[in-house]
Amino acid sequence: MLGDHGQARGAANGSSRLDGLLIEAVTGAGVHIGATYLLDETGEVLQMAAATGMPAPIARAWARIRTGDPMPMAAAVREDRLVWITGREQLAREFPEAALTLPYHYATALSPLRANGRICGGVMLLWPAGRTRELTVRQREVIQRACDEIGLLIHRAHLAGRPITAGPRPRVLPPPPSDEADPRLVALDCLNRLPEGHCALNTDGHVTLLSAPAADLLGRSPADVVGARLWDALPWLRDTAFQDGYRAAVVGREITHVTTRDPGGRAVSFQMFPGPSGVTLRITPAMDVRRPPGARRPRVIAVHEMLHLAAALARAVTVQEVIDLVSDHVMPVYDVQALAILTSAGGRKRVAASRGFSRKAVETFHDRPDVKPAPPGGQRPEFFSSWDELRAAYPDSLRFDDMSAWAFLPLITSGRPMGSCVLAYDRPHHFGVDERSTLTALAGLIAQAFERARLYDAKHELAQCLQEQLLPHALPRIRGLDVAARYVPATPGMDIGGDFYDLIRLGDDAAAAVIGDVQGHDVTAAALMGQVRTAMRAHATAGADPGEVLAHTNRLLTEVSPDRFTSCLYVCIELAEQTAHMASAGHPPPVLGRPGGPGSVVGTVPGPLLGVDPDATYTTTKIPMPPGSVLALYTDGLVEEPGLDLGDCIAALAARFRPEPGRPLDLLADGLTGADVIEQRLDDIAVLLLRNAGAPPA
Repeated sequence: MLGDHGQARGAANGSSRLDGLLIEAVTGAGVHIGATYLLDETGEVLQMAAATGMPAPIARAWARIRTGDPMPMAAAVREDRLVWITGREQLAREFPEAALTLPYHYATALSPLRANGRICGGVMLLWPAGRTRELTVRQREVIQRACDEIGLLIHRAHLAGRPITAGPRPRVLPPPPSDEADPRLVALDCLNRLPEGHCALNTDGHVTLLSAPAADLLGRSPADVVGARLWDALPWLRDTAFQDGYRAAVVGREITHVTTRDPGGRAVSFQMFPGPSGVTLRITPAMDVRRPPGARRPRVIAVHEMLHLAAALARAVTVQEVIDLVSDHVMPVYDVQALAILTSAGGRKRVAASRGFSRKAVETFHDRPDVKPAPPGGQRPEFFSSWDELRAAYPDSLRFDDMSAWAFLPLITSGRPMGSCVLAYDRPHHFGVDERSTLTALAGLIAQAFERARLYDAKHELAQCLQEQLLPHALPRIRGLDVAARYVPATPGMDIGGDFYDLIRLGDDAAAAVIGDVQGHDVTAAALMGQVRTAMRAHATAGADPGEVLAHTNRLLTEVSPDRFTSCLYVCIELAEQTAHMASAGHPPPVLGRPGGPGSVVGTVPGPLLGVDPDATYTTTKIPMPPGSVLALYTDGLVEEPGLDLGDCIAALAARFRPEPGRPLDLLADGLTGADVIEQRLDDIAVLLLRNAGAPPA
């Protein structure tokens, strides 16, 4: 049965012959699933043209693969080679995303198609895992011959002006006929004599036969079910466990066993036995079930937890977030008691992050010499079911927290090892094939997330270090002037900002104060902040007035960083004259507080932001600053609130700014920037408080 009317369209452009060659390859190689892919016109996307033996939902899920994707078919085309995967464990190790997308047991060969010497697509063939450890000479010849004939067909169709292309959906072809099939009526008569129910499905899930006992158990007549997909006729079988068991039987040729409940709450058991043309279901009440030897109960929870984890890891930006997500998703599913990510640096072990290990265990292991051999032993995952197994493989191993079983998963990206993820169990633990495969695939996801997180952490640490180095470690002491400064980073998770402040000694009775905000939250903003501070210091100590200092700095910034702008307020305080001279480049106005009353907003004449107009000029404003008065300079992070007018926010700051005589400025600064005041600000904050403590001595 063809899907999406593919045969009618295909006959006109040679697709029918393409499908015939695919069937011949499937029959000749002895596989149960096959598919052909064709490159689209961009040469960047592989589109599935046809598939046989594959359920339509799975075919549609794999219908489009980008040539750059970490998938086996893409690798075969991208690297122009035959890719052979012996089973799920190798697939999980080399292509973790593919192992999570189709988490069943199968071996697969993937080969590129060439038309007139150019790659034009690929062929995929699947065997049940374990039946074919290596491709035989005959199988290789069948694959090569099929690829040559398909490539020649595509080339001739192109020359004839009738190119063969993939449709919007892959054509789902019926499997090759099997000599094992019995006449349907004879089989049905035979099955009706048995007490349990039996149902036959083709590879696409359509019911081809339903025995009378099965119809009784399912509560539907054969006429209502035969010809339809089983889960369409019986929607309660859209249960995830049933679907996973059915697909495992079709794709991996495994005997599977699933128990689910019908709408009346009765437990019904389905044993699934795969064959060349589909799956036979043995249906019984759940209490009568005995699982056949070798039958597998799918780890549905683990598979879907891994898919959930993959989506969550895509959002992780720090190493600790990676370990937290992995811990939350993996430890409960696999009953893991401890987990850690290990790296090496300078010949010593490092614990990048951990969960479940005691602090003593982490401190003991961290910074130990990286002596070989020691687990993890290489670029392959290693599993140890007991302490004796681990000691036998690595005699020099150390045991922490009395753990009794371990999985060491190497973290590898782009062929380069970055470290390892260690799972530890507090009792002996047997690692089954399914668990090994899923954990190996998990390592690939962790490695990608860990690499992104390390790059983010390194960038964040560099920016933070740069900013801390550029902000003054200590402000100069000037007689007659009390000073307090605070810097509060933005909400955790945001990058470093460009807020800065500075205090410059201009003489025994004069000082210059600077506060500013560089546009952006990154390393560039932090570096530009340093340039602004350096330029202002140079011009201030040369004797320029506030307007001139800003004008000179502005011309410099328009040359060195024309795409970044900076707001800035420059204040020169003359203690002997009890005055303050200031100029603003688009910065929020300062607030002046006098003892015994509320503060007031200082009226300035703000000029353009620094870095906008090289010819901009800035007006200097003079205000009295008598003894006891406090001038507050700040960045907009202190006052801005979403949905409120900035002017109203500044007025509110002035109303609550009441410096008390004799009260240390540090307490006043703490009151302005305390957690109960700023809560979760969206921007970083800089505050600089200056108090005229009285005229300096002569």
